[in-house]
Amino acid sequence: MTVERLLPGQDARDLIELTREIADKELARRVDEHERAETYPEGLFATLGSAGLLGLPYPEEYGGSGQPYEVYLQVIEELAARWAAVAVAVSVHTLACFPLAEYGTAEQRERLLPDMLAGRLIGGYSLSEPQAGSDAAALTCRAEKTEGGYRITGTKAWITHGGRADFYALFARTGPGSRGVSCFLAPGAAEGLTFGRPEEKMGLHAIPTTTAHWDGAVIEADRLIGAEGQGLSIAFGALDSGRLGIAACATGLAQAALDEAVAYAKERETFGKKIIDHQGLGFLLADMAAGVDAARATYVDAARRRDAGLPYSRQASVAKLVATDTAMRVTTDAVQVFGGYGYTREFRVERYMREAKIMQIFEGTNQIQRLVISRHLAR
Repeated sequence: MTVERLLPGQDARDLIELTREIADKELARRVDEHERAETYPEGLFATLGSAGLLGLPYPEEYGGSGQPYEVYLQVIEELAARWAAVAVAVSVHTLACFPLAEYGTAEQRERLLPDMLAGRLIGGYSLSEPQAGSDAAALTCRAEKTEGGYRITGTKAWITHGGRADFYALFARTGPGSRGVSCFLAPGAAEGLTFGRPEEKMGLHAIPTTTAHWDGAVIEADRLIGAEGQGLSIAFGALDSGRLGIAACATGLAQAALDEAVAYAKERETFGKKIIDHQGLGFLLADMAAGVDAARATYVDAARRRDAGLPYSRQASVAKLVATDTAMRVTTDAVQVFGGYGYTREFRVERYMREAKIMQIFEGTNQIQRLVISRHLAR
């Protein structure tokens, strides 16, 4: 994939080139093996961290790169075009760093953030529960105050990197109601924390998704991020940024499917000419290309608003909705371009279609995105 990007400067262009080099060398060459075998890519996140790709939008004083979100998201897109599961995990890691970076004390940031942004500690995001997905205020996992800390009891669900992450942005109930949820930066090796068997997913096989069982595990009091009861506002603030990450992942996946379809259409011949020269198929590819460009434009617009300090919650939901619906449509059309071959595992497009489906679901289903958008319109 070589997308012509409008970037804010030479530093951003150099970063994109570095990302492409790493993605081609470390991701594109390994993705098929790990996705088919459903094996974890050991050492890969350390490589991404050492290249500075795991702390891009965070301040340089804590080991980040201080990149605008507009640039960070285009890095995510480049990664996703080679390996969607890894790009999603990078987006989730960035999401897991958000509470500490935005709401932590200076002491907490200085102590913990550098290792997180350098990729020496990989993070997961632990908000959802078996009975509390879209309705985050319904969560029941409890954090009871003890002498010197909090005792965590309950079950969390759908955790990307579950059982592999070094820390989790954990949301647990410290009181009643929507203002009774608090945020913690929980260690991944806490005594009393266990993980369920990785989910048997349709796609994104190389990165585990699990449940977490907190059986009275005690974490230190200084692991509380922000004030007690501030958890949902922290979670929803993080999710606005996280939705942009998923929009970028979906766009990268759609771009990869488009590239594969175009390449195949230029090689395959029917009725004496390349299939791309048949108007019906050429128009299909044109619609796919227009969709990918539109998806990219929506997330870049939202990111620029975020970078400018403007409200962007509605735009983040629009970007997530447009990009993920586009990814589902474009990957499905890519399978159609390949015909019967597209339905086989010989070609990547069947995997792309499976991977696209989850992007319409996590970080808030697309029905939730429509709800968010409609509420903004009703104001």
